[in-house]
Amino acid sequence: MPVFEYKALDQAGKPIRGMLEADSPKTLRSQLRKDGKFLTEVLGQAEGGRAAVRKGANAASADREVNFGKMARGRITTDDIAITTRQLATLLGAGVTLVESLSALVDQVEKERLKIILSEVKSRVNEGASLADALAVHQKVFGSLYVNMIRAGEHSGALDAVLLRLADFTESQSKLQQKIIGTMTYPAIMMLVGAGILTMLMVVVIPKVTKIFTTMKATLPITTRMLIWGSNFLRDWWFIIFPLIAAIIFSSVTYFRSPKGRPVWDRFALKAPIFGSLLRLLAISRFARTLATLLKSGVPLLTAMDITRAVITNSILADVVEKARDAIREGESIATPIKRSGEFPPLVYHMIAIGERSGQLEDMLLSVADSYENQVNVRIGALTSMLEPLLTVFMGVIIAFVAFSVLMPILQVNSAIR
Repeated sequence: MPVFEYKALDQAGKPIRGMLEADSPKTLRSQLRKDGKFLTEVLGQAEGGRAAVRKGANAASADREVNFGKMARGRITTDDIAITTRQLATLLGAGVTLVESLSALVDQVEKERLKIILSEVKSRVNEGASLADALAVHQKVFGSLYVNMIRAGEHSGALDAVLLRLADFTESQSKLQQKIIGTMTYPAIMMLVGAGILTMLMVVVIPKVTKIFTTMKATLPITTRMLIWGSNFLRDWWFIIFPLIAAIIFSSVTYFRSPKGRPVWDRFALKAPIFGSLLRLLAISRFARTLATLLKSGVPLLTAMDITRAVITNSILADVVEKARDAIREGESIATPIKRSGEFPPLVYHMIAIGERSGQLEDMLLSVADSYENQVNVRIGALTSMLEPLLTVFMGVIIAFVAFSVLMPILQVNSAIR
């Protein structure tokens, strides 16, 4: 009987390595499952000889080194996941087997890293693993929401329907994310260009003009003196200013990412003018759509609440979801702790309460998600329309200030000569 060397995860999720006799990789997986272990990789096999196993392991190790280099190339985006998911759903819906569908995807996908991951998923499924278990090995790529929905789809026998729902969910989140990035790109570029122009004026242009002002021996306007002082300060102390700014940014980011600072930042973000209400709308729409999608796919409510909490990036709202999950364990409804928190608008907890009473919670959550996503789109459009002229005016004011400060002394001297 062949002897297999393998890598697996124990019941605590810790990686282990060992050797076991088995008829095939599929039998090996079954034997390990009985012992409470999850097979992650077969390193090699031989007819009873450990040396041959070691040789196979070395070859597998070499392959993994090559694959690791390939996997480093090409970041997998949300769009990549959405397209792959929809293609898999289409193939399964057409009656193609799961292994054949995965083989087709491996041939279809162009991004090297995703191709390798799908190939590994196909190999594990071919060895007898469920699709959810095979994807769980790459949970950092697919996420807990994705894996749990696949697992629920496999248990219910409606994997193709769940995949379509997953594709719709992933695409909607991707479109929303792209719209937000697109909205913020223009202001970011404008601010960078403005900062670059202002720095060039202060470091290159103003010092040359200052020499002219010195020869005039005239009393300079306060705006001109402010400009000259700023230019001198920037040129004389740049080696302190820039590291200081970098240190402030680094320490601020470190603090606000810490368990103590994160709630402070998240609370500020929710209360920030203009952007605060938009961030709240985004978080609520994501909460509603994620929870609805999970419940419609057959994921148990408590598990769905756990996953939804992990998806919400704002810690203040995530804590509300966690308290709602704890309340459900104690027999309360979802709506009660959400209402008690004061963080969600009345419409949300009223619709959740109606959904719980009528047994249509998923549909009510989807209605909430649709409503708030529409509001997000309207707000983003309004924000874009408002930011562009505001930034243009802001840049114009800065340029006008510099021009005024430079020209005023020259005009004063000309007036005095006349």
